[in-house]
Amino acid sequence: MRAQASVLHLDLDAFFAAVEQRDKPSLRGKPVVVGGVGGRGVVATASYEARRFGVRSAMTTREARSRCPHAAFLTGRFHAYREASAIVMGLLREASPLVEPLSLDEAFVDLAAADLPDLEVATVSAYAETLRARVHEATGGLTASVGIGTSKFIAKVASDLDKPDGLVVVAPGTERELLRPMNVTVIPGVGPATGERLRRAGIVTVADLEAVDLDELVRLVGKAHGAGLHALARAQDDRAVVADREAKSVSSESTFDTDLTDRSLMEHLLTRQAGEVATRLSKHGLSGRTVTIKVRMHDFTTLSRSTTLPSPTDSAPTVARLARRLLADLDTSGGVRLLGVGVSGLADWVQEDLFGETLGEALGEALGEAGDGAETAPEVELPDLSRVRDRSGWWPGADVVHDELGRGWVWGAGRGVVTVRFETAETPAGPVRSFAHDDPALHPWQKPVEDEPEEP
Repeated sequence: MRAQASVLHLDLDAFFAAVEQRDKPSLRGKPVVVGGVGGRGVVATASYEARRFGVRSAMTTREARSRCPHAAFLTGRFHAYREASAIVMGLLREASPLVEPLSLDEAFVDLAAADLPDLEVATVSAYAETLRARVHEATGGLTASVGIGTSKFIAKVASDLDKPDGLVVVAPGTERELLRPMNVTVIPGVGPATGERLRRAGIVTVADLEAVDLDELVRLVGKAHGAGLHALARAQDDRAVVADREAKSVSSESTFDTDLTDRSLMEHLLTRQAGEVATRLSKHGLSGRTVTIKVRMHDFTTLSRSTTLPSPTDSAPTVARLARRLLADLDTSGGVRLLGVGVSGLADWVQEDLFGETLGEALGEALGEAGDGAETAPEVELPDLSRVRDRSGWWPGADVVHDELGRGWVWGAGRGVVTVRFETAETPAGPVRSFAHDDPALHPWQKPVEDEPEEP
């Protein structure tokens, strides 16, 4: 814990939903839910208007619809979220060279590395207000809640205290007073299971937790977890703001509207996901030793299986081959609702770089399979599962453009009809029109890619 409040945590308010409201004038001030829109969808973000009806992140879309049936349910537009996030992260990096992004919509900033005259509460408060105003202006109206404290833990807690569009600075020396009345779930790592275990022991608030000695906590929740809770209950957190957070794993997974029972299809889906993971590894110059598959069964039971290589790889055929072998050990006859592939144990080199040998060949020989790098599974036509919830391809909320009417977004689609509201962030709320789903005048819209300036 620092002597001064110099760790800032910024959290964009209801980020995905706020971007949709910014870009869709007819939705401003109205309930908006972003996430999966199918029967098995899950809420990613709900606007504050939707939260008043009890809609929350990670809630099933089915329950969200029952609580707030008049909300706009939209799928995500990640290009818009990434663009807004890049603007905000750029502003934060202008503030300090030490910025630790946690996700698209939140980050820690080390103000001790910023160009400030001092780190007194009045100084950092004024600076944070200026930063919030810049975020609002640069993003076209998005708001951010900010917390500042003597540690990452305190800053994160503070940013949640005055949402949305708030600022809380916790003065040095007041941290324990702030925490004591709060529920123990405010502490990172205290989820439902740990919270219930503590509740049974009579520990409900942080003050209760603070009163428990280390030996008792270790007995209740284990050595490592107990030591962490003991420290955080006393506001002790010495974690540094790290500018470049190292990835621990790279993964890809999909949830399906209809349970999968065809083993051949599952194998080919794993092959596709392995290719996506390998591409991302290669793009970032990484490789990994441990291949893991994640399988969620029809009854929501989630299983994982993994295997570790003697040396790291970024080979798609190798990852796919191992993923398929792991799947072979599982009984999937009851149906599968989610499949995923991940690679961990990351390194910044691959076996081929060191020894001039294709790891896929060596592994193929070791596993008794073809080692020429080619996939051994037969080629089949795969359904486009990215559009499994809307066979026409028109997603609620997606950007479209009409040859005559211009830009808009998909209000809804089904039964061969797609309904579009014609408006953008720069226009007033626009009219609604319906078209046949295969109308040649209606197209998906993508932001034009700006030409790179030519080298002199």
